[in-house]
Amino acid sequence: MSVLPDFRLESYFSRWEFNARHHMTASDAQTVQLTELLALAGDAERERWEQLSLGYSETWGSEPLRAAIAAGYDGLDAADILTFAGAEEGIYCALRVLLDKSHHAIVSVPNYQSMETLALDCAGSVSGLALQASNGWQPDIDEFKALLQPNTRVVALNFPNNPTGVIARSDTFAAIAAICAERNIYLFSDEVYRGLERDDALRLPPAAAICATGLSLGVMSKAYGLPGLRIGWIACRDRALLARMERYKHYLSICNAKPSEVLATIALKAAETLLARNRARCRANLARLGAFFAAYSEQYEWCEPDGGCVGFARYSGADGVETHCRRLVEEAGVLLLPASLFESALLPVATDRFRVGFGRDGIEAGLAAWEGFLTR
Repeated sequence: MSVLPDFRLESYFSRWEFNARHHMTASDAQTVQLTELLALAGDAERERWEQLSLGYSETWGSEPLRAAIAAGYDGLDAADILTFAGAEEGIYCALRVLLDKSHHAIVSVPNYQSMETLALDCAGSVSGLALQASNGWQPDIDEFKALLQPNTRVVALNFPNNPTGVIARSDTFAAIAAICAERNIYLFSDEVYRGLERDDALRLPPAAAICATGLSLGVMSKAYGLPGLRIGWIACRDRALLARMERYKHYLSICNAKPSEVLATIALKAAETLLARNRARCRANLARLGAFFAAYSEQYEWCEPDGGCVGFARYSGADGVETHCRRLVEEAGVLLLPASLFESALLPVATDRFRVGFGRDGIEAGLAAWEGFLTR
């Protein structure tokens, strides 16, 4: 098996995530304390928690957990769900199982690096589907059609997108799904921010619900704000494919932690409570960010994202975005992610942008430190 390149974003986080005073680029929503989550439990889940034994769990994930996940997908049930130790393991298993050197893949750019890196490692060829600021970060259906090849096996998309926060137009997404179904191409849809849309009307249907060859990637980390649970999943109606991924998982995590499965089930059954809180927090923080960027419009360009809890702002200072972000974290303790961390081997990515997050509490202190840096 080949040696994968460094994961640029995660390597950067390993240096700064827990050392910077103001984590202003977090990609997850505000988390909760264990007692707060348990307060949302129904009687059955409360009893399961109190009677919990710390043995192994099922490789597929417990039936109550898979049933709770499946409830979020029209027409699917627990047998259409395979759980993982976070979304990253799901990406790894899926692309290792789906792709080989006889295949072609299409991956949206910019992206979360592992989706591109693993596709490049597994497939014979990979094309990038450009999301560009000049087009509102929207995928172009004609460009997508032009990228298709006779051996295209996987199309990997991410909406709401990381790092731009864009959501594809519903007609474009539906057209891509229809083409994938017609040509028996797997539509691998990273939907970890689904539920954090700025407007409910922008919410896309899950790929697994509308496409026979659709795979929907979900996780407790992002929209739910529960990354410490390390529970992710893939929903898919192709149960034979899920079985192949389950066998691949035997070489990785094997199974989830049982306490995490019970806690994730509690959270999923209280999904709207958690998601509503996080949407409200994102709206309030977006207003604060909008006011900040408006006050410093000579240096920054900001377009409010459609969903998720991150956006891709532009910096126009003469020192450049890389130097600007380095100085911010070193001198003011404000952590942002510069454009170099989203470089792609497939297509150019704007070099004057940085990722900023708005899903957590404490943004006021971070903005104050940021402003202090700019005005000193």
